[in-house]
Formats: sequence, structure tokens, C-alpha cells
Amino acid sequence: MGFLVGVTVLWAFSFSLIGVYLAGQVDSYFAVLMRVGLAALVFLPFLRPRLLKGRQRWILMGLGAVQLGAMYLFFYQSFLLLSVPEVLLFTIFTPIYITLLDDALFGRFTPFYLVTATLAVLGAAVIRYDGVDSGFWMGFLVVQGANLCFALGQVGYRRLSAELPEALPRYSVFAWFYLGALIVAVPAFVLLGNAAALPTTGIQWGVLLWLGLAASGLGYFLWNLGAVRVDAGALAIMNNVLIPAGLVVNLTIWNRDADLIRLGAGGAIILAALLINEWWGRRRSVSPA
Repeated sequence: MGFLVGVTVLWAFSFSLIGVYLAGQVDSYFAVLMRVGLAALVFLPFLRPRLLKGRQRWILMGLGAVQLGAMYLFFYQSFLLLSVPEVLLFTIFTPIYITLLDDALFGRFTPFYLVTATLAVLGAAVIRYDGVDSGFWMGFLVVQGANLCFALGQVGYRRLSAELPEALPRYSVFAWFYLGALIVAVPAFVLLGNAAALPTTGIQWGVLLWLGLAASGLGYFLWNLGAVRVDAGALAIMNNVLIPAGLVVNLTIWNRDADLIRLGAGGAIILAALLINEWWGRRRSVSPA
């Protein structure tokens, strides 16, 4: 749990740093490439290829491609369509996706989760009820793409880690995770990136260095390490602890003029959806088979 708490503090600043210094100023595909590339450089010196079997190596690369590579592509695009508090609030669905994915893995389907998802969408509408347009809903959907990728990565890494020897030093193989993300980030920048929108200031380069080396490099390693040491319930809770932490940072330092009443009302509805979802999950877990 200590790893998850530490990374939550680390990531709480990432949302605002992206929204304030990079979104709309630095090409999002380049930002993704830089973050993934720098993170890979952190772990490449420790890589011991022979410690993983071929299948395990490809699975870890695939998880990196999804949880980091594809997730970042969605994530950075969302800042072009939404404010930082909105992006933060809309990440609240990740625990629901984790539950749905768990259902899928075990051949179950729970229609009740569609009810909570609909309630959460209502909360999203409240946040900008007088300014909801196609761009807003597109941003909402883009964030859900990021949430789904992040959930897939977490569930998948927990599954993979269960197959690995406990004595295996995870840092000696984690570079495969970032190399998998590069498989997504490199072609995305080549095909879709804008070379005319590279960083132009020292602050922008500094933010990218921090996000790549610390938030991505150290952060994702410690988060996944913590994810396999707690139960699924604790992991779901920690996925949403990031939201209030990020909101406090953003509203305190960068976004003091936000409409707190509307943000609070919509956020309360979204939180209610999450709480109902968790209540149902606990109720189902104690019901007789």
C-alpha cells in the first residue's frame, strides 16, 4: 500500500503539469514519446532478458503497450477537450472497468454496472450543463479510453505477476513494459505527430523530463509493484484516491476560478455512482452462491 500512496502523491501533480504547460502547446504525440522513452531509459540498464520466457516477455510488452502507450495517447488528447478538473473526475470510472474486466475473465456479466455508469454520465453532464457540446462528450469518451487501457494494464499485470517467481527482481525485467509502450508511441508520433509543435521553453522541457523520469519511469514501476501486493478492493480504492489529490493540487495552485458548486455537484453524483457500484460489489460477494 505504501507504494500506491507514494505514487498517488507523485501523480497528483501530473494532471496539472500537463494541462497547464503542455496541452495545446506541445504536440501530444511527442509528449507521449518523450515520457515513454525516458521511462525506458531508467530501466534499460537493469534489463536481464533471460529472466523472462518468450511468452512472458511478449505479455509484459503488450501490457506496456496498452497501459502506458495507448493510455497516454487517449490521456493527452483529453486535455485538448476538457479542463484538468474534468479529466480528473472522469477518471473515476477505472474501478468499474476493473470489475467489468474481472467479470469478463470469469465469464460473468452484471447489468447493474450499466446503471451506475449511466448515473455517472449524468454527473458528467451536471458539471457543464450549460456548455455540453460534441467536444465535451468526445473528451469524456477519450478519458474513458484512457481509463479502460489503465484498467486492462493493472488487471493484466496482476495476472502475469502471479506466474512469475517471487524471487524475481521485478526491476530487472520491467524495461520490457516500457519497450512495449514505445511500440505504440513511436509510430503514433511518426504518423500523427506535429514536428512544428515541439517544446520551446525550458519549463516545457523540464516538465517532460519530470513526467518521463519520475512520474512514468519510477511511478508506473512502483504502482504495478504495489498493485500485486494488495487485494483488488484496495487497488480499486487507490485508483480513485488520486482524484481528490489531483483536484486539491489543481484548484489550490492553478485553477482557483473554477466553478466549485457545479464541479462539486457533478462530482458528488459521480462519487455516488462509484459508491453504489462498490456497495453492489460487496453485496454480491457475500451473497450465497
